[in-house]
Amino acid sequence: MNLQEVMDFLEEVKKYGMVPGLFNIEQLCEKLGNPQADLKFIHIAGTNGKGSVLSFCSEILKQAGYRVGRYLSPAVFEYREIMQVNGRPVSKKDLCRMMEHIKDVCGELVLEGKPHPTAYEIETAMAFWYFKEQKCDIVVLETGMGGRLDATNVVQNTLLAIFTSISFDHRKVLGNSLEEIATEKSGIIKKGSAVIALKGPEEVMKVLRDKAKELSVPLVTADPADGKVVKRSLEKQVFHYGKYHDLTITLAGTYQIENAVLAIRAMEELENRGMPVGQKAISQGLTKAAWPGRFQVLSRKPCVIADGAHNPDGAAKLAESIRFYFTNRRIIYIIGMLRDKEQDEILQVTCPLAEQVLTVPTAGERGLSSYELACMAKTYHGQVTALDSVEEAVELAYLLADKDTVVIAFGSLSYLGSLIKMIETVSDKRGRETIGRDVHGKQR
Repeated sequence: MNLQEVMDFLEEVKKYGMVPGLFNIEQLCEKLGNPQADLKFIHIAGTNGKGSVLSFCSEILKQAGYRVGRYLSPAVFEYREIMQVNGRPVSKKDLCRMMEHIKDVCGELVLEGKPHPTAYEIETAMAFWYFKEQKCDIVVLETGMGGRLDATNVVQNTLLAIFTSISFDHRKVLGNSLEEIATEKSGIIKKGSAVIALKGPEEVMKVLRDKAKELSVPLVTADPADGKVVKRSLEKQVFHYGKYHDLTITLAGTYQIENAVLAIRAMEELENRGMPVGQKAISQGLTKAAWPGRFQVLSRKPCVIADGAHNPDGAAKLAESIRFYFTNRRIIYIIGMLRDKEQDEILQVTCPLAEQVLTVPTAGERGLSSYELACMAKTYHGQVTALDSVEEAVELAYLLADKDTVVIAFGSLSYLGSLIKMIETVSDKRGRETIGRDVHGKQR
């Protein structure tokens, strides 16, 4: 198999859709020798913040000297990003080799009368296989959706079950109340693990406390209010937390300090469980952590921000950051969303802050046309324009913007990767000032 054949195969298996449950992944992992049984995990669930907490934890552990696997979804720039060891994506050679074998295994399962694994199940099993081959000391793993029936929940050797903020998303699958959603996500808690939860609504905390008590595991709460802000800017945020002073993160967004506090609390608990981390690694790891598409500054004049806000809670946090960083600034939105999201709730929260709204289409079966999204947005804003492509939206945004305008692209991560690359190209082409990090979060 070559890389194109890998991508063609994944596109083909998308016809199997999304199948909640562990039967398929168990069958596939068994065929691969159950690689997950030989790994240790930090498992992260929640509605928003999973990727940022994964990035913080992974980088801290790397700085502490561990060989760290990390599995995330979806990729922003390139497919190989979904599985990384110490920040390096899986090689094309390894990806093609593993996928060729897994394709054969999937054929065996079908011949045995078992369901063909979905794309997500294939990716998850392959990641476990890769991390075992790479002799990872620990794997930081985020759930795709929910927890209890998510393919990642095939793992048993969970050291920490981390819960970021839990709010409404995927209601048709996870439930219509916070208790129902939290119950699904609490399914990642295993006997012998420890639970680290961001302080949230009491109905969520009660579910987590009850589950932890049922399994006789400790529950540690991380309170965002304990992170004392020293300085906030688009370049960095500085804060104190307990015995840690002048901690610095380069991820913008008012919500990122709470994610950092949760990661610190998790690392402290990991130390209690026999894996030394140290204050220096925590400090360095927080500073080095990068996560594209989360209130990411792409250019300066005009200021262009990309943010993956794709549910009501994410939209509320985006609106909070806009009010904090850009009071009295002229705002232009570029929005692309998936069909199965709560568009009205997201638009209601965000649209009043913008002067102009540009909508773009998203691809795939879950995609939403720019026209449909524009019709929804017009309920909450008078200046809405539907564009046929991301390229057109970027060009129009630059035509409408002056040097003091802020362009904010948000919604589905499915289009943000291409937009981020496009903004960098346009910024360089037009000779506009760009910030000191590239689109992947690395120092220039």
